[in-house]
Amino acid sequence: MGQGQARSRVYRKGVLVAEDAPLHDVSQLLVDPDTIAWVDFHGASRDDLRKLAVDLGLHELAVDRALGPRQRPRLDHYPTHQFLSCRVVRVDAEAGALEESEVDAFFDKRWLITVRDDDCFFDVDAVLRHWDRCTDLAKNGVSFLLYGLLDVIIDSYFAAVQVFDDYYEVVSEAMFEERPLDPTRQREWFMMRRSLTRLHRLVGPMREAISALMRREHTMVSEDLYPYYQDVYDHILRVGESVDSLREIVATIVETNLSLREFQQNRAVKTVTGWAAMIAVPALVTGVFGMNVHFPGAQETSGFLFGLVVLVASSAALYMVFRRRDWL
Repeated sequence: MGQGQARSRVYRKGVLVAEDAPLHDVSQLLVDPDTIAWVDFHGASRDDLRKLAVDLGLHELAVDRALGPRQRPRLDHYPTHQFLSCRVVRVDAEAGALEESEVDAFFDKRWLITVRDDDCFFDVDAVLRHWDRCTDLAKNGVSFLLYGLLDVIIDSYFAAVQVFDDYYEVVSEAMFEERPLDPTRQREWFMMRRSLTRLHRLVGPMREAISALMRREHTMVSEDLYPYYQDVYDHILRVGESVDSLREIVATIVETNLSLREFQQNRAVKTVTGWAAMIAVPALVTGVFGMNVHFPGAQETSGFLFGLVVLVASSAALYMVFRRRDWL
């Protein structure tokens, strides 16, 4: 990663006292025991985090995980702090892709450090607006900051579920159109189904991480904020239930699509077979009357009329039978 961009906030006794201050000033302000700080690195490098890692005692493994390849959502406990790895998601319905971006957080009772990828599309300003709306909760310290961060992250899951829900509602209606889907749409269906499966694989670990964060034996969540964390946990549960429901809907759509294709194919076969039978019977009649064999009425007007009546009657009878059986 290249040189990162850092943002910060400092609170003292629940009141915002500094914003976007230099990291040196943040470290000085943390000397006051009533002060908590948030520092956000966008596109951080090892050099960006080295000073904070020394000053705050960040574990080397946690730093490596934050700077290394993408991690699955997880919560790790270290002697001096905790490390939370999250994924922010959004759906590109046109490309059928689930876009992911990692947001990592180091935290203890006095500070919260967030680290984001260079290509992170996470709206950190939404977190700041969340904090500003809930200033009465700021007295709860870092657990208040972490709650605002998690709430905004889980909102991205809700937005992704809504995109999938709207997409498959359109797909359900399109299945019953007379014209079959072109290969491009079929590929789009497959890509969206694969993206939904990927979202399902992210929701489970995220739910486990939030659950572990709320365990009272090693959590720093204040009692006043437990209901708010429970609300976040309920939200991720609802996301999981919605994803499971969508996967069932997708499976039903696939089965219905296959059944409709089979029905249309059988209908086409019956139609072709019916017309072939209607053509075959007149061919048989004309073939019989066209044989070079003398029989009563041969080469006479009465024989021609009789053959014509048989031809028309047999064709009409077949047409009525096939129409009654919905073959034509």
